[in-house]
Amino acid sequence: MQPHCDLRGLWLLLLSLFLILFEVSRAGRPVVSCPAACLCASNILSCSKQQLPNVPHSLPSYTALLDLSHNNLSRLRAEWTPTRLIHLHSLLLSHNHLNFISSEAFSPVPNLRYLDLSSNQLRTLDEFLFTELQALEVLLLYNNHIMAVDRFAFDDMAQLQKLYLSQNQISRFPLELVNERAKRPKLTLLDLSSNKLKTLPLSDLQKLPAWIKNGLYLHNNPLECTCKLYQLFSHWQYRQLSSVMDFQEDLYCVRSKELHNVFNLSFLNCSEYKESAWEAHLGDTFTINCDTKQQRMTKVWVTPSNERVLEEVANGTVRVRVKDGNLQFEKVQVEDGGVYTCYAMGETFNETLSVELKVYNFTMHGHHDTLNTAYTTLVGCILSVVLVLIYLYLTPCRCWCRGVEKPSSHQGDSLSSSMLSTTPNHDPMAGGDKDDGFDRRVAFLEPAGPGQGQNGKLKPGNTLPVPEATGKGQRRMSDPESVSSVFSDTPIVV
Repeated sequence: MQPHCDLRGLWLLLLSLFLILFEVSRAGRPVVSCPAACLCASNILSCSKQQLPNVPHSLPSYTALLDLSHNNLSRLRAEWTPTRLIHLHSLLLSHNHLNFISSEAFSPVPNLRYLDLSSNQLRTLDEFLFTELQALEVLLLYNNHIMAVDRFAFDDMAQLQKLYLSQNQISRFPLELVNERAKRPKLTLLDLSSNKLKTLPLSDLQKLPAWIKNGLYLHNNPLECTCKLYQLFSHWQYRQLSSVMDFQEDLYCVRSKELHNVFNLSFLNCSEYKESAWEAHLGDTFTINCDTKQQRMTKVWVTPSNERVLEEVANGTVRVRVKDGNLQFEKVQVEDGGVYTCYAMGETFNETLSVELKVYNFTMHGHHDTLNTAYTTLVGCILSVVLVLIYLYLTPCRCWCRGVEKPSSHQGDSLSSSMLSTTPNHDPMAGGDKDDGFDRRVAFLEPAGPGQGQNGKLKPGNTLPVPEATGKGQRRMSDPESVSSVFSDTPIVV
């Protein structure tokens, strides 16, 4: 009877154990124990400094933080963990010997938010390498041997906020990281310091919003010394951007194999930086940004007359846009010019910005109108030149270009200052021989008195002798001071 009771008790014990295991499995509690080479604390696994050549197998599925730093890992393959770690948010792989990472290596960790790959031996970042990490926020790649960064290596990383690429051998500035903001709208820190950058896309960098430039670190690079580089960093210094203010001594450039601080380029005679005004023309429609160093700040605009700009202004030309807090002008007028002030308030700090607006009292013509105006001006200039040439070369020559004229008389000739004559006078009363080549020249004569004319011949002083009176009647001499020639200072005697 005793053996039967012992057997019954054994069955009850086994049944109890089975029920316990069933309840544990149904509740989702882990059944995998902590790896032997790791130290486990709740959902944190620390496998650091164990000289591991490979990742431990059978990692618990509940792992949230996995530390594999300071080991001997050289390759991260697609099957590095057979277990899908959907709860893992932080993976530390720094200070290993990684030189290869599979493009499918991050498929088992789709919810990873923090990845540390610093201090390894990576040389290239291939396309779509981090595509699976759509939730990643921080990526550390500093202190590797990276020389090439594929343009699509960081695609589909919409949540990426901080990217550390310093202390590598990158020689091309990855402009796509900051220009294609639709792919990485939250990227606020890009560290490219201590690389091999010699040139920068200066015009593109100048156009970036301040919240990106505030976290764009470029110190300790062998940049080429130019005035445009000086102007760029002087502007960032004027705006008190952290990327410049925190590393002013480490911002240098190279000239003739010598290092120079970028703010001390006196040998280039660069002009001092001056904040330029916003220029507009009468009737323009445009938007002025409140270019803050932080995103999602509350913005308040004040006009030059110290009045707050509202979101909607009846019969006005300026308002504040609701979606981004920027200042929008519609059909701007000259009286809208002046200094506008933006007061920005954020969670960590406040900021005040001023923008000067200059409105020119004329409209800006389009390209077609400008072309027509230029063409009209050109035609006018050509016509002016042609008229001057006609005047200089086709008008009758002066009196002194002709031979000695034989004097003649004509009673009743009246010359005034408003009349010109280029045709010869034929005196029917004159006798004797007539010089066929005689040609009377142009003269301006002023009357000696009101209503009184001047008759007789014209005689330049000391050129032609005064002829004696011939024909009918005796000629009289006129007042020599009342008649003058436009071609000579000598009085004309009639």
